[in-house]
Amino acid sequence: MNYAYYPGCSLKESAREYDLSTQAVMESLGAKLTEIPDWTCCGASAAEAVDDLLSLALPARNLALAERHLPGLDVLAPCSACYLNLRRAQEETNRERRVRDEVNAMLGAESLSYGGGVTVRHLLDVLVNDIGPERIEAAVKHFYPLLKVAPYSGCQILRPYRVFDDPEHPTALGRVLKAMYVDVLDWKAGNACCGASLAATKHKVALPAIRAVLDAASEADCIVTVCPMCQMNLELYQKEAGRRMPVLYLTQLMGLALGLPEQLLRVAHNLSVTPDFLRSLPDKAAEAATT
Repeated sequence: MNYAYYPGCSLKESAREYDLSTQAVMESLGAKLTEIPDWTCCGASAAEAVDDLLSLALPARNLALAERHLPGLDVLAPCSACYLNLRRAQEETNRERRVRDEVNAMLGAESLSYGGGVTVRHLLDVLVNDIGPERIEAAVKHFYPLLKVAPYSGCQILRPYRVFDDPEHPTALGRVLKAMYVDVLDWKAGNACCGASLAATKHKVALPAIRAVLDAASEADCIVTVCPMCQMNLELYQKEAGRRMPVLYLTQLMGLALGLPEQLLRVAHNLSVTPDFLRSLPDKAAEAATT
């Protein structure tokens, strides 16, 4: 299993924990990630508001690089916003030849051209459909069946492209968690919006959405997500929301279950993860062994 790896900007800066834990977990599960040479920003959430064609050309540039340097490999994007932008570039340029020609006219300034031969995959898609729950289950070394986890997919990996899960009733993240022998919270907020970039631009508008997700997860020990923006919003504004809750990336919890060193996964670097939460993990596993 080989993939062209697109980490994106967040995973190299504010979500460094997600990048390191993703690479460690995928290697542990037998998947090879090769970073796309000279990749650049996908446009994030700002480009589309400035120029629609530019918002396609920015992610298409990375697809063109993957097509040139890593032919035949699917592009794996852990960041939900990056996945959405790259997937949109794939879908739009494949659907309309005119759009692809316009995008390639812009890419021509770098002597690049995108031929439409790349498939964009989210990390969660790969974990569920390529690696599979059975392989994950077989690799688990540390069991936490008394750890109640709220699976939070968020919006962007499921809307508008219904590729690998149901956006109204997502199950993919829960399937991965169940393969890790944790107690998965049955809740209805796993696909709710966290406020996205409004948390930075219109803070008071986003705060009710953040509070609603945290409140809905009140019965869980932690929230697990696959989106850097979701993780940041749910973590940074807990004091204002009046709710404390550890928020981990899926690959951080997976890494712990697979027996990878906590220092490599950087779980303690998450602002919402307290020493008490980390100390509770062995206790829950020990309790589980006696029940």
